[in-house]
Amino acid sequence: MGLAVMILGLVLFIGTHVVTTQRDLRGRLIGIGGEAVYKIGYAVLAILGIVLISYGFGAYREDGLIDLWFPPVWTKHLTALLMLPMAILLAAAYSRGRIYAAVKHPMITAVKLWAVGHLIANGDLGSIILFGSLLAWAVYDRISLKRRADPGGPRIPVGGPKNDAIAIGAGVVLYLALAFAFHPYVVGVPVFGA
Repeated sequence: MGLAVMILGLVLFIGTHVVTTQRDLRGRLIGIGGEAVYKIGYAVLAILGIVLISYGFGAYREDGLIDLWFPPVWTKHLTALLMLPMAILLAAAYSRGRIYAAVKHPMITAVKLWAVGHLIANGDLGSIILFGSLLAWAVYDRISLKRRADPGGPRIPVGGPKNDAIAIGAGVVLYLALAFAFHPYVVGVPVFGA
């Protein structure tokens, strides 16, 4: 039951994001009720997707993992290492500096790192579905960005070293919060010392 709920959440979350890549469909949906209604509907479906993913994955874990393979211990250390640049890239998506300019799409790259890291460290069916789906979406989204361009609109300014320092500092704080607070207390799996 938990896996089914998680998969429904993934369909809602990824589905709303895929609609964004389909500019004609997105335009038709905006034409139906206007941009505000589209954005509200998008937000509601995406948030509902996240809630269902979280609830479904938690229920699946409570019912007992369905192990498909058993990753070696070193994969957990590699995942912990990959999460630091992931957190910095996530922060760089908002504090746009040279990191942002070099990576071009730091949030998508962060999602890819996060998904790959968790795929290599988890060999159960639910994790493979969850992280594999989000990795596939991130790869698709990055490829679709090369084919879609929204003409017009203001160019988003990119800062310099100060913005990079902010991204690195915020990324380190995010990494520590995820490792020492979120993961052990919310997910129930300690990152260090396990």
